[in-house]
Amino acid sequence: MSLGLQATLRALADPTRREILNLLKGGAHSAGEIAERFPISGAAVSRHLSVLREADLIRDRRDGKFIYYELNASVLEEIMLWIKDLGGNEK
Repeated sequence: MSLGLQATLRALADPTRREILNLLKGGAHSAGEIAERFPISGAAVSRHLSVLREADLIRDRRDGKFIYYELNASVLEEIMLWIKDLGGNEK
């Protein structure tokens, strides 16, 4: 298993990070908008965003003083294909 895949699966293992990904399905959100949705500290949200970014599951872009986060769908598609391949060639 590649290191990239390991980082991705590790990032997906956390329920808060999965919920952040679900939130970002609807489009880009600022770090503040994301933090408002969770009963955890801003520092904890920042750490979750960092783990997701390091796993290449999200991208960020700066707009003035705000940072916006959005899904990186291509990595998620690769994971889905890998999981599908685990099922083999069932008929």
